[in-house]
Amino acid sequence: MHHIKPVITKQDGKQRAGRGFSPDEIKEAGLNYGEARELSIPVDFKRKTSHEENIKTLKAHTEKAKTEAKPKPKTEKPAETKKKPKN
Repeated sequence: MHHIKPVITKQDGKQRAGRGFSPDEIKEAGLNYGEARELSIPVDFKRKTSHEENIKTLKAHTEKAKTEAKPKPKTEKPAETKKKPKN
């Protein structure tokens, strides 16, 4: 997976790469903090703004990550044997 960065709009109207996505953007994309960490999505708790283009980026990234995720191999548990109590 490649690293994704949010786009931040500065006061003069210029855009720059941000440090991480705001908690509101994470929530609106349908994720929580734990899921964002698993997907290596940076979260910046200092940010309070929410930009629509960042939410779209997050949704696209999570969909791509879910399709690329490898299923875990199923491991069979050994049959439990009942132990006789010792007298």
